[in-house]
Amino acid sequence: MKTTSLFTLHSPLSSLLFSLFLLVAATTWAQNSALDELRADPRKAYGTDYPYSFAKVELTKAPRGYKPFYISHYGRHGSRYYWSERLYIELDSLLTKAHRNHLLTAEGEAFYTKFMAAKEELKTGTTELTQLGWEQHQFIARTMYNNFPQVFKKGGNVLAVASLSGRCVISMSGFCQELVQCNPKIEIREQSSRFTLDGVVPTDRQNPVRHHYPKVKPRYEKNREQFKFVDNLREKILPRVFTSTEGLPGNPHHIGSNLINLYTSLPSIGHEGMMGNIVTDQEIAAEWESSNLGSYSWVFEPQYQMIPILQDIIRKADAAISGESDHIADLRFGHDTCLGPLTVLMGLNGADRDPEDPYEVKNTYQNWLTCKASNIQLIFYRKGKSSSDVLVKCLLNGREARLPVPTDSHPYYRWSDFRQFYTARCQSVKDSAK
Repeated sequence: MKTTSLFTLHSPLSSLLFSLFLLVAATTWAQNSALDELRADPRKAYGTDYPYSFAKVELTKAPRGYKPFYISHYGRHGSRYYWSERLYIELDSLLTKAHRNHLLTAEGEAFYTKFMAAKEELKTGTTELTQLGWEQHQFIARTMYNNFPQVFKKGGNVLAVASLSGRCVISMSGFCQELVQCNPKIEIREQSSRFTLDGVVPTDRQNPVRHHYPKVKPRYEKNREQFKFVDNLREKILPRVFTSTEGLPGNPHHIGSNLINLYTSLPSIGHEGMMGNIVTDQEIAAEWESSNLGSYSWVFEPQYQMIPILQDIIRKADAAISGESDHIADLRFGHDTCLGPLTVLMGLNGADRDPEDPYEVKNTYQNWLTCKASNIQLIFYRKGKSSSDVLVKCLLNGREARLPVPTDSHPYYRWSDFRQFYTARCQSVKDSAK
């Protein structure tokens, strides 16, 4: 049988076989590493609250003669205060009453004192970007510049768009300022407006372009009862804080959930240690597989609503490749509610596998991949100035990702194959608004 390579056309049979190979490889990788990763860093169990990692990542060299010339990016805002003021208000009321009624343990009193000292800051900061969030985007921008200097060394034009949310706008600002500090010849147009929502947060109610894509439930939900799990962490932590919860606002389960939500947010807001040993990372990690199931449903169901973002990526890449656009990069700054589903829509590292077995979900998607400042980068390469021989590589949080697109030179894919595959995927779902 004639073999294929990155530089020859794929036959339908070889494409099918290679796609099956990628599926098996991705599954094997996940089975060997998801729980191992969690053991190595229990904080990953925070899921979407996990702060972005500043670890250095080694990347695969491009095939000989290919050089990067354009980058397309989608990033979540960085670390922030909790998304709802309700958490802080409820904890304020709870702890105040427990203190007055002498229902706090010694550790509960220590937590009460620290929380009360910070509560005005917490309430004022609700939803807003923190210093760590700013630093995360500075780090991602500088890493992008250092990894792909050929894209930026001569300067050039960049378009950066953000959702209408302040934390996304400030994330964009931090990222763009860092790029310009790397090279003042880079010209960046920053925009946050209703005109650009369709390519960054298409589900925003203020988006003037209406879409009605169907939501889909993951198949594992039909077999959810097969997953055996006892949720007792909330019961375990309450006696560490309260001598009794009788007469306190909120039922015990809700109180426990609020305490856990505060705990996992603390590294993002610079208040680690506020809760002492009331909760531990290891306890959060012990319940991760169950919480990850819920996360998968959350990112799986709205995946088709992210089709406008993927179409925007393809359209702007086409313009950059053909020379119609002079952009060296297109940057987007949005939310986990978009990046998570986009990860599934694109099938990054097999996130679109949709297993029936709930125990297989952890090998398909890990919710820490949608962490604070999580991002998808598509790096485009070509030989010379040819527009017909273009390769693309995908990075998920700075690491090379596998795509459900045939290739024999991972992490590099032909742009023509990428474009054809994802255009077909987008067109396979009907937008009932049209």
